[in-house]
Amino acid sequence: MGVERKIITRGSGPSPASGDKVSIHYTGWIYDPKKANKGFQGKQFDSSRSPGRGPLVVNIGQGKVIKGWDEGVMQMSLGEKSTLTITPDYGYGDKAAGKIPANSTLIL
Repeated sequence: MGVERKIITRGSGPSPASGDKVSIHYTGWIYDPKKANKGFQGKQFDSSRSPGRGPLVVNIGQGKVIKGWDEGVMQMSLGEKSTLTITPDYGYGDKAAGKIPANSTLIL
């Protein structure tokens, strides 16, 4: 349980420390095991690349985002592109959040 990181493109810089300001482009998916075997991850719920949007800027490791993002992003290095799979206990748990149902596994 927690967060699993799959590196797509390695970065070349340092990893952020707790409290560091980071800028993150992301697309968020609600994992659906029925679609996963067909090459899809699930249902998209958000993207920083949608028209009029920009990267998320946040001080990481401070509880400003879900625990899975805090922990996953602090493992990444500057310029890295990764997929984070976040179990519900590191996401929103048993509470729904906007378009995200309770007990959802998230892919970011």
